[in-house]
Amino acid sequence: MQLTVMLVEDNQMNSRLVEYVLERDGFVVRTIDSAEEAVRMAGAEPPDIILMDIQLPGMDGLEATGRLKKNPATAKIPVVAITAHAMRGDEERIRAAGCEGYISKPINTRELANILRKYLSGD
Repeated sequence: MQLTVMLVEDNQMNSRLVEYVLERDGFVVRTIDSAEEAVRMAGAEPPDIILMDIQLPGMDGLEATGRLKKNPATAKIPVVAITAHAMRGDEERIRAAGCEGYISKPINTRELANILRKYLSGD
């Protein structure tokens, strides 16, 4: 069974790279470029895991994560933040919003699939 990743990323170059890497490693990737659409789609077609960019136009990734975690239909979906701004205090802020963890950009393409599998297994 293939696992489905919802990638929420507004930068087309970043999303293409992540799609390529994850599809190569056996995942099905659904890319969405807005947090609002991600919240709606996660409820309609729940993925196995969500990779959520933090800096998005309109609703940001942390607000979207909070909404997902408050909805019983999407609360158990692991959300992993992806951010270019990994600074002191960011991990606490990201986890407080409901994310299981975060991956800093630039993404290590050799490790990405293994990192997601770790979050999916609950380790």
